[in-house]
Amino acid sequence: MTQKSIAVLPFVNMSNDIDNDYFCDGITEEIINALTKINELKVIARTSSFAFKGKDIDIREIGGQLGVNTVLEGSIKKSRERVRITAQLIDVADGTHYWSKRFDRELTDIFDLEDEISLAIADEVRNNFGHFEVQDHLIKQPTNNVDAYQLFLKGRSLQLKWTPKSLNEAITYYDQAITLDKNYAKAYYANLQCYGLLAMWGYMPYQEAMDLAIGNLLIAKEIDTSLPEYPHSFVGKFFWGEWDFKNAYIHINKVLAINPNHIDGLEAMAELFIALGFFDEALVYANKLLDLDPLSANNHYTFAHICYYQGQFDKALESVNYALTLNPELALAHHLKCFCLIWLNQKQQFEEFIKDTPLVEEKKWLFRLINEKPVEVPDEIVSQWTASESNETMLVPYDLYILSNSNHKALGLSRLQEMIERRRGQIINYRQEPFLKPLHGMDGFSDLHHSNLCLSDITSPVEEEEKTTPTILDASQIEALKEELLTYFEEEEPFLNPQLSLKFVADVLGFNTNKISYLINTAFDLNFNDFVNSYRLKRFKSIALDPKNSHLTILGLAYDSGFNSKSVFNTYFKKIEGITPRAWMKSNS
Repeated sequence: MTQKSIAVLPFVNMSNDIDNDYFCDGITEEIINALTKINELKVIARTSSFAFKGKDIDIREIGGQLGVNTVLEGSIKKSRERVRITAQLIDVADGTHYWSKRFDRELTDIFDLEDEISLAIADEVRNNFGHFEVQDHLIKQPTNNVDAYQLFLKGRSLQLKWTPKSLNEAITYYDQAITLDKNYAKAYYANLQCYGLLAMWGYMPYQEAMDLAIGNLLIAKEIDTSLPEYPHSFVGKFFWGEWDFKNAYIHINKVLAINPNHIDGLEAMAELFIALGFFDEALVYANKLLDLDPLSANNHYTFAHICYYQGQFDKALESVNYALTLNPELALAHHLKCFCLIWLNQKQQFEEFIKDTPLVEEKKWLFRLINEKPVEVPDEIVSQWTASESNETMLVPYDLYILSNSNHKALGLSRLQEMIERRRGQIINYRQEPFLKPLHGMDGFSDLHHSNLCLSDITSPVEEEEKTTPTILDASQIEALKEELLTYFEEEEPFLNPQLSLKFVADVLGFNTNKISYLINTAFDLNFNDFVNSYRLKRFKSIALDPKNSHLTILGLAYDSGFNSKSVFNTYFKKIEGITPRAWMKSNS
């Protein structure tokens, strides 16, 4: 488990109006997105955090499932023109609430409030678990109109249901938000995504939907191109629409340059490398997706797909089974499981699994062709596929796979060529697909499509990280500042202030918080809280053994030493001394 990690659970709606759930969910997502901008902080993505919405599960169990050491939980009460947000940070290891705060603001200040909360959370995680750099601001105000923002959040809540109906409803709210603020770039980008999905899924006439998508993009790009949504809007066009892998790679990198933890950007990069057969590179991104979003069925499907293309069918089956437990409705995962069972020749499990599913006959033909050779596919079945338009809407091209493993390989190659020319997304990974291996040696296969992206064009994530990790303080600066910090703590005793903050110390020494945090972490191998509490503990032990303080309680002595919480004092004392404060007092009395 990484030390610097957090999961932000959905804020609980404490308003009288249950319809305010969209607002609470939206604020939660905004804070998640803000925290993902911090490079060295692992932030669990929305899908996995929201898996626990409305569930009464122990925080330590949640932390274990998500692989984090900190969980943020809280509540929101929205009433007319005011909003009250309560938030608390919990250490997963022992369940300690090591920070809590209530924020009460006018609704018009919502963006400043989101930024303030995000920065406070980042500071406290850093204070407790070690240094990472935090920007001056994490949230940029997207609109000056609070009503437009609330309409956007309503649209977002509907978009995330990912159904044709909900996408159309989302568009109506985004359009209303745009009516109130013509310069609301995020609303245009959201419309672009909705129209793009409706086009790809076939729920709107393709050209009509794409024209509307492009129309929103042209307006959005004139307003704000600094958002990750801008370069990401080109990824679908280049990758899926044109199979222009080089331009797709360039634009995915632009997304990840803006936000290295952008889930859609990471997923697109993994899928791009899968299409190219660069499996080692694909696994880097697939594993990062699983780290940031471990309860996403789609991410486990992506990982399973890589294993499948590598011929690791047992491993692929294990992962795709888990994906289906997370989302039984994930159709692509159903098909992948079917393929794994075919290649593993698990006939009984295969037949049970495909009962009452679409395309049963095609699935059975494919099983027989792989495991019961030689099998001839009758011409009349092939003729049915040729005459029918069903293969145009087939999510997975069973007809192509059957032809390619039968006595109709020439027709299979012709069908594959046609699909490639039309850039059919179902076969973008055709070079890796084991069902298409019988076509590899046929004349014309190697000329079907030539990628314009080579492995030598790829920059490794490690190289990129090294480019963006400058040293904050050099050795001489660390030594000088270390002495200054120690002198300040010994002479001024700021640790006696129970509200002492990293910012206060930084301001006194005339440096920013990033430098002081880095100093403490590097020079003392401690986080800020442990550094301060080490002085408090030393003071406690000194005054606790003084006979003139025998009338004071242990907790009173702890408060006099600068501790501001019984649980923090007890937890820290036991971590350092290995026994409880009471046991220590008894053994030293």
